[in-house]
Amino acid sequence: MELLVTLSFTFPLLGTLVLVLSGGHLGPRVGTVVGVASVGLAALATAWAIAIYGDGAVRFTLWTWIEAGAFKPTIGLAVDGLALVMMAVITGVGFFIHLFAAWYMAGEAGITRFYAWMNLFVFSMLILVLGDNLLLLFLGWEGVGLCSYLLIGYYYQDSANGRAAFKAFVVTRIGDVFLALGLFLIFRDLGTLDIQQVMVRASEVWKPGDPTASLVALLVLGGALGKSAQVPLHTWLPDAMAGPTPVSALIHAATMVTAGVYLIARLNGLFLLAPDVLWLVGVIGAVSLLLAAFAALAQTDIKRVLAYSTMSQIGYMFLALGVGAFDAAIFHLVTHAFFKALLFLSAGAVITSCHHEQDMARLGGLRKRLPVAYAGFLVGGSALVALPLVTAGFYSKDEILWQELAAGQPGFLIAGLLGAFLTCIYTVRLILGTFHGDCGSDNARNAEPGRNLWTHHLPLGVLAVLSTFVGAFLYPHLESLFPAAPGASAKTGHTLIQVLAIGTVIAGLALAGWLFLARAGWLRQQVSQGPGAMLWTLWHRAWGFDALYDRLLVRPWQFIVRMLRHDLVNLTVNLLALLARLLNAGLVRAQTGRTRSYATVMILGATVILLALAMSPGGVS
Repeated sequence: MELLVTLSFTFPLLGTLVLVLSGGHLGPRVGTVVGVASVGLAALATAWAIAIYGDGAVRFTLWTWIEAGAFKPTIGLAVDGLALVMMAVITGVGFFIHLFAAWYMAGEAGITRFYAWMNLFVFSMLILVLGDNLLLLFLGWEGVGLCSYLLIGYYYQDSANGRAAFKAFVVTRIGDVFLALGLFLIFRDLGTLDIQQVMVRASEVWKPGDPTASLVALLVLGGALGKSAQVPLHTWLPDAMAGPTPVSALIHAATMVTAGVYLIARLNGLFLLAPDVLWLVGVIGAVSLLLAAFAALAQTDIKRVLAYSTMSQIGYMFLALGVGAFDAAIFHLVTHAFFKALLFLSAGAVITSCHHEQDMARLGGLRKRLPVAYAGFLVGGSALVALPLVTAGFYSKDEILWQELAAGQPGFLIAGLLGAFLTCIYTVRLILGTFHGDCGSDNARNAEPGRNLWTHHLPLGVLAVLSTFVGAFLYPHLESLFPAAPGASAKTGHTLIQVLAIGTVIAGLALAGWLFLARAGWLRQQVSQGPGAMLWTLWHRAWGFDALYDRLLVRPWQFIVRMLRHDLVNLTVNLLALLARLLNAGLVRAQTGRTRSYATVMILGATVILLALAMSPGGVS
């Protein structure tokens, strides 16, 4: 067991080292094989570890990392049901995304660099979920942030992509600072960063509602908001679509953005000691899922629609966490990884086949030209809207909605149902706008479908199967790992919730079909003038958060920097630099390269020194 778990993250690390140390001399074909095979071997090791896993947690230490007094964090791993589920998502879904990237990235420059960072991301994510202490978890946490920056800015020749990568790096770093402060407080009060001991000592040192426990939970929540792109640290996620589409599928749909959900679930005992903060988690989830769902209604870029959809679905996970339904949150995390990876890869197939066109207004009419991508959108979209009984999304979302009712949180339940209704509308709009109607450009008319069985059809096919009820039935429920959610033992109202959820989906699909098929002209007229145009602009700009932050934070900071550029300290430093440059300029002019000039200067210098000594009171000794 220990060997298999170690191999699961060693293979991606070796892949990164081979690709980086090759200096780009392996060639695109060999680089692709190394990148894909390393994650494939990690997936096999994970599958084998799951097959032989028994019960309880398996813990083992590879070596002592730091030893400074009582501070002795180790490179230690802890494997339990939650860790194995996360490993399966990271390596399993990650492998099919890597495999699809072999088709998507064919012919791109820098393919070795691409797979090096993708492998490093998988390694970092595995360290994050396997670490038995919070410092090792934080190492993986920062590693995935670094890889996200590198991969979002993969097409660095375009300055807009560099800005998007920088924005993601800065915004997520804000959350990371909060998380680091939380770890400092945990070590100060509990004397350890070992996750298992933290959970035990927290309940001994802090009572429910203790101000310190609430502060620590609030700081940890700040870290989770940054990585999981929840309000108010969500603005980086749509811009992160600047990276290659396989990057969007792996990092910004299936794994990294769910790291915050994993963190809260892993530290569930800490959050249960801070019920007000736990309730705040649910409030943030409700706000995020609704704001993102409305924003998705007004996006024209197919990847940005999926980005806001991701933010909205993570909001559902935060809803579940907010009522202590940790297993339901992880359940939706897994099913979301399946269908959202499928949707992103299908979007990638559309983009590449249409010569890198991703504006819905310039697509359309692709249903027959790209049948495999169309099927991927249909299956993935059905799971996204939680089509009853046949999709994985239905079972996980139904579990969340029922837990909201069981916990006595009708506000959260209403937010979840409204979010499901809006999801139906923007998903139908996305599919109809991309695949139905007339082609909007020559790029769509000249679409070239992917035909490779292994690198195009296979990943989409496997993810499509996992997005159906098959994926829901494969999930091993983890109720035994988490404290029971309030009201979880009662089944009262579960059937009512299912009826409400099914009715909401049917109503949403019916309204979407009526709006976008029967009333398309009227709808275009409504959003082009008056209040409809104002709402469209507001939602298209995602409620203006970027503009708000620009005015409240970015511009004042730039003004302060411009003012401080001419402060006294800065001027003093600049004068010293100016003096050094003037002396350098004088000395450079003395370097003529002529021997006679050098000899003359030496004689004059020696003469001056002798005269100075002779004129001194002691004379020349």
